[in-house]
Amino acid sequence: MSSADSLPLGYRYAATYAGIRKVEKDDVALIVSDTPASAAAVFTRNRVVAGPVTVARRNLRISRGRMQAILVNAGNANCATTTAEAVAQESTRLVGETLGIAPHCVLPASTGVIGVELDAQKIAGALPRLKAELDPGSFDAAAAAILTTDTRPKTAFAAIKGGRAAIAGMCKGSGMIHPRMATTLAFVMTDAVVPPAVLRTALKQGIERSFNRISVDGDTSTNDTVAVFANGASKITPSVKGFSEALAEVLASLAQQIVKDGEGARKFVTIEVRGAPTDRAAEKIARSIANSPLVKTAIAGSDPNWGRILSAAGNAGVAFHPQHADIDMQGMAVCRGGLAADFVESELKTKLDAAECSIQFKLRGRGRGQTRFWTCDLTEEYIRINASYRT
Repeated sequence: MSSADSLPLGYRYAATYAGIRKVEKDDVALIVSDTPASAAAVFTRNRVVAGPVTVARRNLRISRGRMQAILVNAGNANCATTTAEAVAQESTRLVGETLGIAPHCVLPASTGVIGVELDAQKIAGALPRLKAELDPGSFDAAAAAILTTDTRPKTAFAAIKGGRAAIAGMCKGSGMIHPRMATTLAFVMTDAVVPPAVLRTALKQGIERSFNRISVDGDTSTNDTVAVFANGASKITPSVKGFSEALAEVLASLAQQIVKDGEGARKFVTIEVRGAPTDRAAEKIARSIANSPLVKTAIAGSDPNWGRILSAAGNAGVAFHPQHADIDMQGMAVCRGGLAADFVESELKTKLDAAECSIQFKLRGRGRGQTRFWTCDLTEEYIRINASYRT
């Protein structure tokens, strides 16, 4: 949860119920910077793109990376409908009119069911309430309003080196999680002075070590958006390194919280790959292991089935000799040189009952490629949630 000391200066937040969700629960959030802020964002690589993603990309170009507000709705993805882009465009116009700012300084985002028309009038009806309730202390309310199947809000905070400027982030995501930027939405605010070009580079680097290293179910959303605002309200200009490290810390925390709250998940899994030809090759191996339903169900059942891990690695599209592969689970050697290691299965099974599990995959040789990836187990609850998502 946030506190006044952890929040960056110069931002106000609000949330309300606009009637988009079927249940009466806040479903629209507004984040406003008191002054125009440097802005950067990354978006889904899915070929099916939601209307707000198209409009957000356009607005970032038109504004040359200077934005002032974020409008988010939950309960409807505003995607794959005849009016998706028009509704997103109209929503930014309405926010601009309400706040007295240019529409292209508004970044829209949506999450929820795909293929259902979103009524822009519901947004219009909610905006007067949102404007009236804007407050620096409503960060937590906004973070809760953007959730869908999440079981809890996800927030993260950091002080930039020196402690005089702050970063605060919120995100949603529990299922349809396989960001390749980049269902996740994340919004990060800082009061540091950071030019748009520096912000873009820091975000890209931070994303590679966080949101691009997680998977719940291997499905990339049509709406993925991670945006960062820097309004300079603290009047502190941090070093590029100091800011980048603080931003990366917040992004990594948010990304890991998504995996820990994966739909139906009971276990958080860290996968480490070392010895690959390149970092990119290591990432491909780790991603293949993370997305394997057989690996994920084995973890769910505390089954030390290392053969599934080896098989998934071999299916990653990276050339390696199986006899060079070593695998550890929970710190115990289970495979050496592509063959079974001598381990006590009952002992490892007990270790795999833990809430956090680890898999290490190492290739012998001179390869220096390495990565760390996070995923979760796959349980019956995931099927229950997604079998009735629309209803």
